[in-house]
Amino acid sequence: MRLRQVALVARDIEPVVADLCAVLGIEVGFRDPGVRQFGLHNAVMPIGDTFLEVVSPVEPDTTAGRFLDRRGGDGGYMVILQCDDLDADRRRVSDLGVRIVWSIDLPQIRGTHLHPRDVGGAILSLDAADPPSSWQWAGPEWERAVRMDVVSEITGVELQADDPLALGQRWSQVLGRPLAHTAAGVIRIVLDQGCIRFAKASNGRGTGVSGIDVAVTNRKRLLAAAEARGVPVHGDHVILCGTRIHLV
Repeated sequence: MRLRQVALVARDIEPVVADLCAVLGIEVGFRDPGVRQFGLHNAVMPIGDTFLEVVSPVEPDTTAGRFLDRRGGDGGYMVILQCDDLDADRRRVSDLGVRIVWSIDLPQIRGTHLHPRDVGGAILSLDAADPPSSWQWAGPEWERAVRMDVVSEITGVELQADDPLALGQRWSQVLGRPLAHTAAGVIRIVLDQGCIRFAKASNGRGTGVSGIDVAVTNRKRLLAAAEARGVPVHGDHVILCGTRIHLV
């Protein structure tokens, strides 16, 4: 099981995508017409063989639109994990009473969106790709859009909550993975590739995806681009789409 994609949500998609591409040195590889069924449009940007997505509502009364209202603006929205045994994962979440809000089984990819009220913090999707190196959600030619001059991989996602331990314990149950505590007191689930970290909510926005970790190959260029575009920089992270982008 690995972290494969993180989705952010924005009221106005194009300025956010422009900032992400300029600061992180990445490119849009695909805009998926299929997300229109959810009342959205999107942009998917590869970072190595992981993916950063931005979605934005184009219709009233969408889940994404309600999310923007509830959390007071742009932010992290969805975590997609790639699974080795999706059938077993589906059985486990069913046994836990977790509701499935959307599911699909295609020849090259299978996806399962779990109800955020039953998991907590975000929409969690458990997906399986065939072959494992492929990723249909990123389009047929995503490899051509890979740019790693500035960042090379999404290595982690951070969820915040008033009770991060309780949230971490629930995700541990859902994923069938142990919850670990580092010597520094960090609560996290370590995946085969990537990790999920649980932090104390501190910005008044409630429970949700608060940050992502990216492996940086050119910090100087990233910070210069952030400064040029007026993107907030705070020590080891920049803020894009209402989300802390931690520079690893």
